Amino acid sequence: MSIRETLLAQAAKRILLFDGAFGTMIQQEKLGEADFAGDLGLSASQAGNNDILALTRPDIIRTITTAYLDAGSDIVSTNTFSANRISQADYAAQDMVQQINLASARIARQAADEAEEKDGNPRFVAGAIGPTNKTLTLSPNVEDPGYREIGFDFLADVYRDQAAALIEGGADLILVETIFDTLNAKAAIFAVRALERELGREIPIALSMTLTDLSGRNLSGHTVEAFWYSVRHAKPLAVGLNCSFGAEQLRPYVQELGKISESLVLAYPNAGLPNELGEYDEPPETTAQKLSGWATGGHANILGGCCGSTPEHIAAIADAVRGVAPRTIPDVQPATRLAGLEPFTVAA
Repeated sequence: MSIRETLLAQAAKRILLFDGAFGTMIQQEKLGEADFAGDLGLSASQAGNNDILALTRPDIIRTITTAYLDAGSDIVSTNTFSANRISQADYAAQDMVQQINLASARIARQAADEAEEKDGNPRFVAGAIGPTNKTLTLSPNVEDPGYREIGFDFLADVYRDQAAALIEGGADLILVETIFDTLNAKAAIFAVRALERELGREIPIALSMTLTDLSGRNLSGHTVEAFWYSVRHAKPLAVGLNCSFGAEQLRPYVQELGKISESLVLAYPNAGLPNELGEYDEPPETTAQKLSGWATGGHANILGGCCGSTPEHIAAIADAVRGVAPRTIPDVQPATRLAGLEPFTVAA
C-alpha cells in the first residue's frame, strides 16, 4: 500500500499519536553557543538555531525523537520548523538548508524504522515545514498596505527546496504546520504538488493551522471553516490545529473542524497556557484528560502536543485514548463552498 493508504488504514483502527515539542526538550539540555555552532564555521552566532542541531548535535535530536517513539508516537516530525532559506538567513545558514533537512529527516527515519522493527507497528515520519517569518497576505509596512517583502513564487521555491530535501532524507509526508497565513500555506501546497510531478509519485500533505486569539482566526483573518474551504482542494491526508492555546481553549475549534473535514483531523495544542514567565507548566495528566475528551467526542484522529509538551505528555495521552474508537470521517454533501475571510456555501 501507499503511505496514504497505510496511514489511513491505521487511523481507521485507533487514534494515532503524534509527537510533542522539540524546543521544550532542547531547552532542557542547557546548550551553549558552541553546541549549536559546532565546527561549521558560520559567520553568525548559532545560539537558538534548534534546526542546525541535526548537524552539530545529532545525538540530542535522535534522543528526543526516540523518547517520543518510546512514549507511543505513531508519527514523529523532523526538527525542521525553521529549516528554510528565509529563516536560516537570520543565522547566515541559508546555504545549509539542504544539509539540515536531509540530516534531520534521516535521524527521524532511522529512529522510526528501529521502533517499528521492535513491535511491528508502522511508524511514520512527517517532514515539518514552518510558516517562515514572512507573510504573503499582510504588509509589514503600515504606511504601505500593498507592500510585500516576498512574492508567492519565491516562497513556493523556498518550500520546494525544503520539501525535496525532507523527502530525500526519508520523510513519508510533508507537514505544513503553524499556518498563520493561509496564502503561505497555499504556496507550500503548490510547492509540494510541483515536487510530486518532478518525482512522479504522491507526497501526502498534512496541514495545521494556528489561531492567533480567541476570535478563532489565524493572522490572515480566516476562520477555521474558511481555512478548510481554502485548502481542501489539496486533498490533504490530515488537516488540523496546533499551538495556539491550551486544549481547553482550542476544543471548540477542533470540534468544528471535525464536523466539516473529509480528511483526518490532527490536533496538537500547547501544554496549557504559558505562565507569567512564559513557561508551560501544565502536567501531562491534565493535558491527557482534556485531549481524551476530544477522543471520546469523536473530534480527532491524531493527537499530540505542541509548545511545552514532552514525552511524558505523549505517554499520558496514549494511555488516556487507548481503546477509544477513532473519529469517523463525515459524509459531507457536495456543495459549492467558498471562502474569503468567512466561509460561504452556495445554496442548491
